[in-house]
Amino acid sequence: MLDHYLPILIFILVAILVGVVPLALGYLLGPRRPDTAKDSPYECGFEAFEHARMKFDVRYYLIAILFIIFDLEIAFLFPWAVALADLGPFALWSMVIFLGILVVGFVYEWKKGALEWE
Repeated sequence: MLDHYLPILIFILVAILVGVVPLALGYLLGPRRPDTAKDSPYECGFEAFEHARMKFDVRYYLIAILFIIFDLEIAFLFPWAVALADLGPFALWSMVIFLGILVVGFVYEWKKGALEWE
């Protein structure tokens, strides 16, 4: 019974070590120089200086959404690229259409000025 679960147990232990050891090393070996600028709260692209109901620019969120969209595009491209030889020309043209739609959306956002920060 242990033979079946031993690889899973080893995998879990290695995953925990890979996650915990770098954090522990950084905490133990890293410099600790606290500063008021480092300790100040920073969130959502601007400093928290007023109450939570203040108006702010939504361009930060537009950039974040665009990043998520194109990050997901890459996540779809990796498995497709690995299996392209087995999938054939239909998969190639499907991905060309998918990428074309994303490029049209990117050009539209670029022309509308959503990528301009100032």
